[in-house]
Amino acid sequence: MKRVLFLLGHLSDLDIEWMIHNGSKAELEVGDRLIKKGEAIDNLYIVLSGQLSITDGTSDKHIALLGAGEIVGEMSFLESRPPSVSVIASKATTVFCISRELMNSRLANNLEFRANFYYAISLFLSNRLRKTTSQLGYGSPEEADLIDENVLDGVSQAGSRFGQILQKFSEV
Repeated sequence: MKRVLFLLGHLSDLDIEWMIHNGSKAELEVGDRLIKKGEAIDNLYIVLSGQLSITDGTSDKHIALLGAGEIVGEMSFLESRPPSVSVIASKATTVFCISRELMNSRLANNLEFRANFYYAISLFLSNRLRKTTSQLGYGSPEEADLIDENVLDGVSQAGSRFGQILQKFSEV
């Protein structure tokens, strides 16, 4: 679950409230496709519960599993390119969705949010690259799960913010 902590730990309380107010939840059944390889996506997603399978998109060869607290769609969000993989619910799953259009508007109009959001995403992607490099046999496996001090400062607050999102969308 720590990947969502990168994002939520670096945003302000106002930013979190804005995301909660402007986001929605989606329920997926087993086999539902959240993202299809090659097709543009209009949302950034946070997995609230359940499990998603990352597949190659052609033969549906399994690549990885994502659970609660994972962020999905961030690469396509950053690059405005279609996804290179498909994402399918492997268990009943609930995701928090926030539209690209709303996020881009907030990023354009709020420089503090912009700086914090992109910093958090860069930490998130750096962590993912370290983990992938380690899984490929390079680097040190022990270091792949270490969390940078910059991230640790906001972990406790990020955990409670994720709890806020869970609470809000369990009511909906």
